[in-house]
Amino acid sequence: MVAAASVVVAVGTATGLLTALGADHGGGTDRAGPQASRSVRLDALPVSPSPSSTSSPSAEPSRSASPPPTARRATPTPSPKRTSARQESRSTPTGLYRHPDSQVLDWIRAHPGDPRQDVIASRIAGHPAAVWFTDHTPATITARVRAVTSAGAAQGRVPVLVPYAIPDRDCGGHSEGGAPDLGAYDAWIDRFAAGLGSDEVIVVLEPDSVAQSECLSAGERADRFASLARAGRVMKDADPAARVYYDAGHSGWHAPAKQAAWLKQAGAASADSSDGVFSNVSNFHTTADEVAYDRAVLDSLGGPSSLGAVIDTSRNGNGAPPGGQWCDPAGRKLGRAPTLTTGMGRIDAYLWVKLPGESDGCRGEPGTFTPSYAYDLAR
Repeated sequence: MVAAASVVVAVGTATGLLTALGADHGGGTDRAGPQASRSVRLDALPVSPSPSSTSSPSAEPSRSASPPPTARRATPTPSPKRTSARQESRSTPTGLYRHPDSQVLDWIRAHPGDPRQDVIASRIAGHPAAVWFTDHTPATITARVRAVTSAGAAQGRVPVLVPYAIPDRDCGGHSEGGAPDLGAYDAWIDRFAAGLGSDEVIVVLEPDSVAQSECLSAGERADRFASLARAGRVMKDADPAARVYYDAGHSGWHAPAKQAAWLKQAGAASADSSDGVFSNVSNFHTTADEVAYDRAVLDSLGGPSSLGAVIDTSRNGNGAPPGGQWCDPAGRKLGRAPTLTTGMGRIDAYLWVKLPGESDGCRGEPGTFTPSYAYDLAR
């Protein structure tokens, strides 16, 4: 079966529409491997708000043994106000937050006379996108997260955050890296959660971390899933209005029942840690295919009826390319604009998790904004 992962390429500067930590996700091929991609990065963003404001083409990547995780930190007791806060936040949806610092905006400012500028500015830069946090730097992560969430709160808008620092991320592929072990990751998540504030945020938790977990041993996979479940609980305890979504891969990868079984182990079926699942990050599958797939995953997952899904629609306007191409494939187009109002049952949002125009590594360096690619997607 087509089992293409969305490769996340981690880069380290404030680029992309919202890649706070430099991550990359690519398209999907006939294999379960993620691709590189990225959005506005927060590793390189200032620690205070701005005033203006897949699968791979080659064989499965090799992977070294993971270091034994250190002792886990205790998980805080879930807040009794969590459910009511979530219901209240969903009853009054607001717009999505657009970060003022990104690679595409940098390009637009630097190329006022470029004939492609108007199209790229209006059709890509004008839309909100996710902010990625890919750099495992515990000392600054709270401030970097707070810079984004506080700016969003000041505008009454909802930021989309992507923590991407799980150990052995991308199975040693394009976006290898992350925390040195799960103990360090748990501590990083604690500090990440401390920057969420008290307003509504959407957290796209660790792309590929569940769908690509077959590269781990059974024991490593169980440990990863325990950390992911803990991460959701910690974030929702820190900010009861936070909406945390777990990795469902995409419609061309694992069967819904198989993906749901893993998601359940990772905490995605519990309202204490999860608001549902996300799919199609850095990939190209049509919105209709993703809606059907996500609903099937949610049906298999079980859990409360409030669980929903968010879909990355940044590059799926023409659907997946033939032959499982994933690296900046030709003929792709922008998908539906980001919105919190989809009109579709159990589909909570369409998001641009990967910034259109950031290369998978063929049209430009992985994770960097490539104007020719952006223009082809947008025109």
